[in-house]
Parts: sequence; structure tokens; C-alpha cells
Amino acid sequence: MKDIKILGTGCPKCKKLEELAEKAAKELGIDYRIEKVTELNEIMDFGIMITPALVVNGKVEIAGKVPKTEDLKKILS
Repeated sequence: MKDIKILGTGCPKCKKLEELAEKAAKELGIDYRIEKVTELNEIMDFGIMITPALVVNGKVEIAGKVPKTEDLKKILS
């Protein structure tokens, strides 16, 4: 199972990243769980200073941008 975390305070870009990550995971047919992390202290624990950010299985994959669905598929597969 992929553990996907969306780090961000709830801005439009954060919501878009969550939406695209879920779409990519569904299109890949993988088993996943998405968690939104909105608490600033938790976000900073990942070393993130700019959001949105994507963490997959504990590893920061993207920070500060919303990638295309195809790029997310590569990260998640």
C-alpha cells in the first residue's frame, strides 16, 4: 500500500495536488491511502518550507508545485 501525504495548509494548490494524486493512484489501480497534513509543525518536520508537497511512503517527492497527472503516475508506480 502506498502511503501518500499531501502537505499544505489547504490552499487551492494543495487541494489540486490532492485531487491529482488521487486521480493518478486510481488510474494506476494501486492500493493507497491519502492523508492531508495541515499542521505547520508536522509539515516542517518533513523539511518542507514551501507547499504544496507530496510525500510517498515517508519520502518527499515534490515540494512547491503541482505536477501533471502523468508525472504523479511515474512517482507513484
